[in-house]
Amino acid sequence: MFWWAPFLLFQLQPLVDIPDKNPYSSANDIAQGKRLYMGRCAGCHGPTGDGGKGANLAVPKLPRASEDRALYRIIRFGIPDTEMPGSLMDNHELWQTAAFVRTLGRLESAPVTGNAQAGEKIFKTTGGCLNCHALGSQGGNIGPTLTGIGARRSSAHLKAKILDPASSVPDQFRLVQITTKAGKSLRGIRVNEDTFSIQLRDANGNFQSVWKDEIAKLVSEKKTNMPAYKGRLSDEQINDLVAFLSGQKGDQ
Repeated sequence: MFWWAPFLLFQLQPLVDIPDKNPYSSANDIAQGKRLYMGRCAGCHGPTGDGGKGANLAVPKLPRASEDRALYRIIRFGIPDTEMPGSLMDNHELWQTAAFVRTLGRLESAPVTGNAQAGEKIFKTTGGCLNCHALGSQGGNIGPTLTGIGARRSSAHLKAKILDPASSVPDQFRLVQITTKAGKSLRGIRVNEDTFSIQLRDANGNFQSVWKDEIAKLVSEKKTNMPAYKGRLSDEQINDLVAFLSGQKGDQ
């Protein structure tokens, strides 16, 4: 049998066999799901599910998987055009992992001690956050949107990101430095790349597209344009900003 045959047969299993409710959610199943999660998922989603490179799973309701069947399918097949891969775990293990993921949303959030109203003022003025980030219909598009960020990221994650944004940079927001064969230099965030071309968004929000056969040198940097606010804002201001961002739970 060819090496890819088991994977192909796995993918061809009929979706109609997937039940609506998780059939494996006992305490033992959840314990085993935790072991599977720690080995295969925690690297991106964090040991407590509060995100990092991957989505925040420590929320009461997962935006893409409010139903058990949807969560199973995401773990099994991944999410197209994202860094979320599919899995070769068997059905029992998939359901056990899903059962543990559901418990992450029941974890208590870290206390938020700041003043959200003061944080909103910092967000819109001193912090300069809208220069790069969108919140509802306002802001820029250089950085990730912050609409609903409080439902996707924990307060601890938000604080760490504000203090040291370079500590974890998603691949889709890494900086790329390009030198063309004609001697032109380009620097920006890689927003798309295929076999033949690469597209960047520069610091002014402008898009640049380059054919790969015109590139002399390309360097992908684990850096970000976002400044570290440690030392720029006081501890009280940081807490206020975190309080404001943590309160952004949905569409604005």
